[in-house]
Amino acid sequence: MTAPPTPQRPVTVRVFVQRFSATPLGARLARHLAVSQLHTWGIPYGSKTSDTAALIVAELATNAVTHGRVPGRDFELRLSLATGVLHIEVTDTRHERRLPAPADVRPAQPLDESGRGLVLVDALADRWEVLDRDPPGKTVRAEINL
Repeated sequence: MTAPPTPQRPVTVRVFVQRFSATPLGARLARHLAVSQLHTWGIPYGSKTSDTAALIVAELATNAVTHGRVPGRDFELRLSLATGVLHIEVTDTRHERRLPAPADVRPAQPLDESGRGLVLVDALADRWEVLDRDPPGKTVRAEINL
């Protein structure tokens, strides 16, 4: 006699994708919409996960606007929520000869006016990486364990 099959829970993956103008206003809007979308998915405003995601999106979007901007081209924010993990991806259209990696991140000097964005991402995300993409550009992907 065989045992009845164990019911499998369905895998639900929620995805949000939006393009934004590569401007400071676009970066700010990306952060606001990301937090709003997370709230819709059941991650409340002001929670640790929401606040962490907001900071990561803000830093990656600001980097896309500041360092990855190509005139006339947007950047893209993609959020996906799978079982136990929130994925945050920001894609821009500037191709780098050498993509930064987590091992490359060094703290900025106290008087430096920039250089802290990826340090924050490295400290806040459970994992992150930079991926080359075709057509030219790059995607920075960060993950937060829930």
